[in-house]
Amino acid sequence: MVTYDSLSDDDLLVLLKEHDHHAYAEIYKRYWSILYRYSRKILQNEEESRDVIQDVFVMVWAKSGTLDLHTSLSSFLYAAVRNSILKLFERGKVKEKYMNSLEKFIDEGTDITDHLVRNRELATRIESEIAKLPAKMREVFELSRKVNLSHKEIAFKMEISDKTVKKQMSNAIKILRLRLGPLAAILLFFHS
Repeated sequence: MVTYDSLSDDDLLVLLKEHDHHAYAEIYKRYWSILYRYSRKILQNEEESRDVIQDVFVMVWAKSGTLDLHTSLSSFLYAAVRNSILKLFERGKVKEKYMNSLEKFIDEGTDITDHLVRNRELATRIESEIAKLPAKMREVFELSRKVNLSHKEIAFKMEISDKTVKKQMSNAIKILRLRLGPLAAILLFFHS
């Protein structure tokens, strides 16, 4: 049984467009604290930060049936928070020091994308592609890259020849390179 917390952001968006309350709740759970910290860092005010995040999530639900993102969910949410903060500034509801704080924040080039979210999505994508490999090939690949067994150890464990192990690894890497494109370099670096 697939749980909502195991779904990718893209899968959650598809469900959200169908007004799935559980998908919305998972997006809220996944992003509320990250967006709150981002807003809090700029506004330096807990209550206003909570209000901004609440407004963003109300907007997400209100537009759930018509959301057509041309970017990742995380980028969309960060932009929505940033725009809400800018609206606060424009309406004069915050002090001038907050505007200076935002300008400094933007000028410093602070990366607004949370690295944990990106890493989780990347790992999910890589694992998904590994799971699609043929069973024997996947087993050889995982024993090599996850368990760190040598080709000889894999051959002994699976009762196949060393040459077969090398061929299976070579084929697995070729398939993953085709499926993952630029992500393949990351796969080979971190899964080796």
